[in-house]
Amino acid sequence: MTQQDTQIQQTRASLQQALSWYTSVRRHWNYPPNLELQAAVKPDLQALKASLEKIENNVIKIATFGLVSRGKSAIINALMGQTILESGPIHGVTKWPQSVRWTPPSGKIKVEFIDTPGLDEIEGKEREIMARNIANEADLILFIISEDITRTEYEALLQLKKAFKPIILVFNKIDLYPDKDVHTIYEQLQNIGRSSNIDERFLMASEDIVRVAASPQPIPILVKYPDGKTAEEWETPPPQIDELKNKILTILNQEGKSLLCLNALQKAKKAEENIAKKTIKNRQEEAEAIIWKYVKYKSIAVAVNPIGFLDIVGGSVTDLMLIRSLARLYGLPITNHEAGKLWRKIFISSGGLLLAEIATGLILGLGKTALAVSSFIENPAILTTYGSTAIMQGGLAAYGTYIIGKAAQEYLEKGCSWGDLGPSMVIKNIINQIDPNTIIYRLQIDE
Repeated sequence: MTQQDTQIQQTRASLQQALSWYTSVRRHWNYPPNLELQAAVKPDLQALKASLEKIENNVIKIATFGLVSRGKSAIINALMGQTILESGPIHGVTKWPQSVRWTPPSGKIKVEFIDTPGLDEIEGKEREIMARNIANEADLILFIISEDITRTEYEALLQLKKAFKPIILVFNKIDLYPDKDVHTIYEQLQNIGRSSNIDERFLMASEDIVRVAASPQPIPILVKYPDGKTAEEWETPPPQIDELKNKILTILNQEGKSLLCLNALQKAKKAEENIAKKTIKNRQEEAEAIIWKYVKYKSIAVAVNPIGFLDIVGGSVTDLMLIRSLARLYGLPITNHEAGKLWRKIFISSGGLLLAEIATGLILGLGKTALAVSSFIENPAILTTYGSTAIMQGGLAAYGTYIIGKAAQEYLEKGCSWGDLGPSMVIKNIINQIDPNTIIYRLQIDE
């Protein structure tokens, strides 16, 4: 079994686990089902299902983007080896996204090309929505240019890059601009990037720039007839598309399934984040009640307990139980181990605030323990001092628990994709296995 096959299995297991959990009636434990919440998360559950279907269908989606008359449809036709999509010199032949299927020579994976209208032919907001939706669906993007790169193209390229999808920059019509080599194109990108205060590495790597002539212009040829007469005729050369086709086939062979997995997992991760946000918003009042309940429990327990060391241990256990209770309320899959990891993350990110609370609590706890050891009968004034110390320590403990509760809400709002099969973990594993000479690896460097 290849590394990519293993990644497919891990991704499938991750998506199946997520779909099973979020569609289960047990997700919210003993909390009654909420019809409003169920309706709100329905699109996200459909997105999870679609992510799993994407893996099962084994289809790589390659979307073309570019301004009008850059030859997007012609490039797809040339790659397919036949004219399927209408193309021509008239602006805006493609009026809406169109899809065509292609089976590469290996036959191990299918490709769906998505042809899009010119980015400069659609109104701004509508163009932004279309570009974002198609970019989210695509596993690989072909950005088509010709001549000099315009400001509109540069800005569109930046927007697409924010989707963190691998992009091949395709310079079309090389028959008309033979002086445009890869170095010249890359240098122009760098110059625009510098003038815009943007790191050119973020935009494009030179390895991902290819040159084609999808529909070469007819050229005159001199035809000599048997009778000795000559005539000038026009002949259309074949498309110069091999460089792009080889680039795509190399990517499909080396990392096609990895691209498929990463896109499906990213969509699943986004769906889980949406479910978490909607759930937290829907159950805000119940969450506040839970936080204040644990604040009260911890403050009372710390105040009445005479042994300082047990205050720290018991307080930490209370915080972990609070995190688990919030996760159960929100219906997020989290184990005691994962709750502990979240508690440590909150502790570290608090910037020493919780550390100060624990240190102060420990000092007060030791003082409280010393007072408890002393005899109240021998010195009744100690009782007053003990009570003041206990109240102060209980207040600090309550404050710390409230911080934990609010911070846990913020972390849980990002979704719960922990564990060996969580989308975040599987994405991390795939990225760690990526070869440095792949387009996915360069995408991470740029990111």
